[in-house]
Amino acid sequence: MTRFAAPIAEQVWDMKYRLKEADGTAIDRTVEDSWRRIARALAAVEKDSDTWEERFYGALEDFQFLPAGRITAGAGTARKVTLFNCFVMGTIPDNMGGIFDMLKEAALTMQQGGGIGYDFSTIRPKGADVKGVAADASGPLSFMDVWDAMCRTIMSAGSRRGAMMATMRCDHPDVEQFIAAKSDPARLRMFNMSVLVTDPFMEAVKADGSWDLVFDGKVYHTLQARDLWNRIMQATYDYAEPGVIFIDRINQANNLSYCETIAATNPCGEQPLPPYGACLLGSVNLARMVVSPFEDAAQLDEAKLANLVRMAVRMMDNTVDASNFPLEAQAREAEAKRRIGLGVTGLADALLMVGLRYGSDDAAAQTEAWMRLIAREAYLASVDLAKEKGAFPLFDAEAYLASGTMQAMDEDVRAAVAEHGIRNALLTSVAPTGTISLYAGNVSSGIEPVFAYEYTRKVLQKDGSRTEEKVTDYAVQMWRDVKGDAPLPDYFVNAQTLAPLEHVKMQAAAQKWVDSSISKTINCPEDISFDDFKDVYMEAWDTGCKGCTTYRPNDVTGSVLSVESSKEEDPAPMPTEGGDVIHLQDPLDRPQTLEGNTYKLKWPDSEHAIYLTINDIIVGGRRRPFEVFINSKNMEHFAWTVALTRMISAVFRRGGDVSFVVEELKAVFDPRGGAWIKGKYIPSILAAIGGVIETHLVATGFIESEGAGLKTDPTARVVGLEGANRGKACPSCGQYSMVMIEGCMTCSSCGHSKCG
Repeated sequence: MTRFAAPIAEQVWDMKYRLKEADGTAIDRTVEDSWRRIARALAAVEKDSDTWEERFYGALEDFQFLPAGRITAGAGTARKVTLFNCFVMGTIPDNMGGIFDMLKEAALTMQQGGGIGYDFSTIRPKGADVKGVAADASGPLSFMDVWDAMCRTIMSAGSRRGAMMATMRCDHPDVEQFIAAKSDPARLRMFNMSVLVTDPFMEAVKADGSWDLVFDGKVYHTLQARDLWNRIMQATYDYAEPGVIFIDRINQANNLSYCETIAATNPCGEQPLPPYGACLLGSVNLARMVVSPFEDAAQLDEAKLANLVRMAVRMMDNTVDASNFPLEAQAREAEAKRRIGLGVTGLADALLMVGLRYGSDDAAAQTEAWMRLIAREAYLASVDLAKEKGAFPLFDAEAYLASGTMQAMDEDVRAAVAEHGIRNALLTSVAPTGTISLYAGNVSSGIEPVFAYEYTRKVLQKDGSRTEEKVTDYAVQMWRDVKGDAPLPDYFVNAQTLAPLEHVKMQAAAQKWVDSSISKTINCPEDISFDDFKDVYMEAWDTGCKGCTTYRPNDVTGSVLSVESSKEEDPAPMPTEGGDVIHLQDPLDRPQTLEGNTYKLKWPDSEHAIYLTINDIIVGGRRRPFEVFINSKNMEHFAWTVALTRMISAVFRRGGDVSFVVEELKAVFDPRGGAWIKGKYIPSILAAIGGVIETHLVATGFIESEGAGLKTDPTARVVGLEGANRGKACPSCGQYSMVMIEGCMTCSSCGHSKCG
């Protein structure tokens, strides 16, 4: 039986990927059972299914090939879920009926577990005439608010809220409002947002030329291109969004430019897709491919990697046929092009194992060489599949061979495609791998650097005590296994010590052999100057990247947790990360009497006031919330107030840091509009209730201020800013361990990701 490399790996498997009955009884008794389930499901479409099942099992064994979470959790379960991770939806029509048809399609897709992307550039700008109704258009951002509200109510595949990407062209008249939208921390929280930047715009920026904002042939406004670019940069500098997508470069390099136009990506940006485009994802684990790690003879086993890539391509191609699709249009699109997104994880660990410093010129060159090998083997494997099963239906040899990717391929690959066709239109992508990387033993994620070499998780026990559990990076553990207590060499670097331009160098090196795109976050120090920050994006453009996402600690999205040193370590200690995770245990017992307070809340549109009673309990000498009662004479409120009472009380009684309840309630947006209360705009009744609960928690000393966490928690420390706000709480475990990885806010304690 396989021994998990770390307790967190087994916990992630049990929580995310292990097949269970509805009552929680395990069907997959071991991780081998999970691998067998996946292998059998993907081999079922083969003529000799038994033989291929064994080969697929061999690829999955020892965490070598890591299908993305949708496949790992859903394959072979007979559940009505999609095995595709991400979709770009249909083009949004510029009319009310079409817009809400698209909203329905989005809800159906997220219900089955798919993240979605939309281009909102097709909706007329705010203030434009709406013919026939004597009204002005409300603009694309108003409809994005509706999408955002819908997404909050949908639980993807029964386990998590959906994730969405919104894009807007750099020449849309509302692009300035789009750029500024995330300055409001309560707005559009379910969206990642990116501006579609064109080649002419970048040329105008460099030349300091003028730029027209246009819709349907009408120029609404003209401004300096550099001013608009600076607005994008300032917004990203201040609150991490919007990202930038170089859309012309994407379309020019697309293998399918002869039959599709791309205007949007999936939520994390690694998959630019056409309308109704879908893509499934998987990663080869480079950390498992290194032989003799940290020795003089350390090297990546390229023959083993080549064989693994070929097997992974076949498994992913079979997934196209094995998967459900939320919409028929998505199924047709996937079958016509059979695109897959094979990527990597554990790159940074693999580089460390062969003695290379992530971000160095040598590491970039090695990354490019490994990615070239993967691309070559993936394309040749797809040619072999075309010989056996036929090329993808829309294959046009002359047009396909003229694409940017094929122009860079070796002549023998081009000749094979010309003679036999190719099974999959696009094959490579680097997706977020945060959760599957934890599952594989905490290997470094995707092509990201190691975030932290070691950190401590604190687990709440039933008696109220806490035990500590160390989580160590895979390469660091390998170093200890080989070198014992020897100090780490200076080529061990992490996300906190890398210069931003070193991140860009690594992304650009990998992008040369990725036919789709890459999900990567370029972490920037809080004190980086604005001019240096802008240089990161210009360098990404100049070095051939297809997009750029940065993260700089800020007041809106929160700050990245610091990496602190353990006092028990030697004079050269490894960094540790101060995030806790709380395991849900039995509820706290209720004493006979409790102390509490009752608050009156008057909502302007409600005839009757709402009364909130919050009772507290003393645990370990501290006062903490235990239960909530919400009452009103307004019977319209009855059902949801009872439901809210029960749910919040159930969370409070589980213990741990429950201040995330405030964060979630305060962010609820009512599409019908909020209200002004005491000079402050409140977006919904639920947000008002969250504010009352927050007031109580601050008054009783449970939290310091908005979302700041427990007063007595000594680990509340932000990079470069002692004693500052720790940022957002994780909506899954409640801990202040949210970090920006691969374009998504991800919890370093429990692995929760908005995109994963």
